[in-house]
Amino acid sequence: MENFDYDLTSLQEARNLLKKGYKAFKEYAGYTEEQVDKIIKSMVDAAMEHAVCLGELANEETGFGIAADKAYKNYAASALLYDDIKDMKTIGVIGRDEKKKIIEVADPVGLVMGIVPSTNPTSTIIFKSIIALKSRNAIIFSPHPSALKCSLKAAQIMEEAAVKAGAPEGIVTCITMPSLATTNEMMHSKEVALIIATGGPAMVKAAYSAGKPAIGVGAGNSPAYIERSADIKKAVERIMASKTFDNGTICASEQSIICEEANQSEVIKEFIKAGAYFMTDDETAKVCALLFKNNMAMNAKYVGKDAKFIASGAGISIPDNTKVLIGRQYGVGKDHPLSHEKLTTVLAFYVVKDWEEACHLSIDLLQNGIGHTMSIHTNNEDIVNKFMVKPASRILVNTGGTQGGTGISTGMLTSFTLGCGTMGGSSVSENVGPLHLVNIKKVAYGIKDVTTLAKDDERFCKLINKQNTCTDKKAEEKSCCVNGCSFNSFELSPNEIATMFTNSVNTLSADAKKEDKVSDMSDEELKNLIFKVIKSVN
Repeated sequence: MENFDYDLTSLQEARNLLKKGYKAFKEYAGYTEEQVDKIIKSMVDAAMEHAVCLGELANEETGFGIAADKAYKNYAASALLYDDIKDMKTIGVIGRDEKKKIIEVADPVGLVMGIVPSTNPTSTIIFKSIIALKSRNAIIFSPHPSALKCSLKAAQIMEEAAVKAGAPEGIVTCITMPSLATTNEMMHSKEVALIIATGGPAMVKAAYSAGKPAIGVGAGNSPAYIERSADIKKAVERIMASKTFDNGTICASEQSIICEEANQSEVIKEFIKAGAYFMTDDETAKVCALLFKNNMAMNAKYVGKDAKFIASGAGISIPDNTKVLIGRQYGVGKDHPLSHEKLTTVLAFYVVKDWEEACHLSIDLLQNGIGHTMSIHTNNEDIVNKFMVKPASRILVNTGGTQGGTGISTGMLTSFTLGCGTMGGSSVSENVGPLHLVNIKKVAYGIKDVTTLAKDDERFCKLINKQNTCTDKKAEEKSCCVNGCSFNSFELSPNEIATMFTNSVNTLSADAKKEDKVSDMSDEELKNLIFKVIKSVN
């Protein structure tokens, strides 16, 4: 048998799957709401059944995070998502406005391409598969090479569950030989209608450069501000529960803690009680050298790792019960590495004088993850109002960033694709869901008579009458002959008046012309001269 180059085989496989997926979409687009609901329920049940084994598989293959937490993410991406969307209208008529006589109709977008990150591979595939099929789309995945095995298994489970419930084969597919060239070709293929990109900045940028609709989500760098009115014990517990969940691999997790001079001592005390270790400046420098490369990109070896693993790599000693490493920072930027995103169990720590200083610092920190998420812990509603204007699409109050940002502990849609808005280079700012994957058409009935629109509009008529009055007045002030003249039943057009006026200047007003008095005439003198011309001609 002839051996083919990996890249060529990968490309051919992708082309075959794209055709298969597009064919499946064309059939599935005609399914009824009842058929789709049955398929979605089957997929959710299958995801819940395999949540634990998929979590273990993802943790084993990637080395990131905690297996039990990955299992919960799989559960959230299926069961909790289902609670949010099971009654959501995504097919046919989804809305009516009887007063404006408008009907909203949802149509699927087509074959969706899902790009899968290594940090959350199985939960991302479960989530994107369910929202795609809920909107009558098909989906094809391009997984991260380091999470290939678990991604293929998750996609297989979703496909089999969907087909078992009546979906066409090819409705959920995943390439088995991932490469940058293949992913790029998939993004530019004619079969793909829309791209959902979850991954690094380069991949998200490539998705938006593919020349077709894309939903990309950027990096997070969420600050958590513990304001002086906050319940400090609860605030710390929430932050620790968020940052230690799956070892900090979710992009909405906290990256920096901001407290005030007034509550600094108590905040530090509560963090230590909860299992945090405050590093010295020297220890912080060692950890930073370990975590970051020269371009401030994080070293993948330490993504989603526990505090002990990181401390061991940095050569520092920490207590046995340590869950999170915290390093004091005195600024933002390249010279202060912990001010950047860290998808692991390390936090930056800042102390400010008051909420105003916290406000400015939050904005500075968010520049490295603009548009994503920030958290506030406070019992002062005025502080919440002040922080609403920060450049983040999710302003979370009194909850953990991981659970709050994904909608698990807040009233937002449960989602594992978190839009960052135009400030973060994203086309959406919400938690992405099924309604982002439909085209909404409008059926609009005429409610006004187009033959009498202007006449029937009282406001417009008043406007016209007012302008006409002003125009007439100005015309009258300038000259009575702007639109021609009528004198003793003798009518003259404006052109005739102009010609006769010129002749008059050359004949009757020779002296005035010589003395260049015509240009100095007032409007009244000019009007009298015109009348003299008309009289002489008549």
